[in-house]
Amino acid sequence: MEGLSDAAAFATKLKNTLIQYHTIEDDKWRVAKKTKDVTIWRKPSEEFNGYLFKAQGVIDDVVNSIIDHIRPGPCRLDWDSLMTSMDILEHFEENCCVMRYTTASQLWNIISPREFVDFSYTVGHKEGLLSCGISLDWNEKRPEFVRGYNHPCGWFCVPLKDNANQSLLTGYIQTDLRGMIPQSAVDTAMASTLINFYGDLRKALQKA
Repeated sequence: MEGLSDAAAFATKLKNTLIQYHTIEDDKWRVAKKTKDVTIWRKPSEEFNGYLFKAQGVIDDVVNSIIDHIRPGPCRLDWDSLMTSMDILEHFEENCCVMRYTTASQLWNIISPREFVDFSYTVGHKEGLLSCGISLDWNEKRPEFVRGYNHPCGWFCVPLKDNANQSLLTGYIQTDLRGMIPQSAVDTAMASTLINFYGDLRKALQKA
């Protein structure tokens, strides 16, 4: 488990990377997909031969409730239609953990189920919260899954200035699904997955 001898330093570096993404100028992004209440942008990733995606939309709920649904825990498994299992492998202080989760097949099984092992960290940022993660090179592998890799990713959630009961949720995702998949299929899947993520999350919060 490389790089986790000092979880606090690892978490700080991850947080700073996400804050850097959050300050990328608007003209560097290209719209990948748009619905009436969510916009997805993308730009070439500096981490791997794929894209860094940015997602943004307003959610009708308070920051703490939204982030509680997103960060690792049983709540996430209940509503996220892409996620099929989740285990917390290790707990650290300061809202840090290592989690292993699996995802369903996508695009009519062109993309088979994937497994990820991620370091996750949730921290206050400005007037809201940031929940971020990055994959670890975890030795134990299960043969029935292709091991994917999440480069630094995360979700910023802040209350709207004119209505604290609504929040702006902005995500940065750069996932290397690995395996033999055309990059165009991955890009199509990522944009659709992020749109669905907002839809699933909104439904879950309405029920909560």
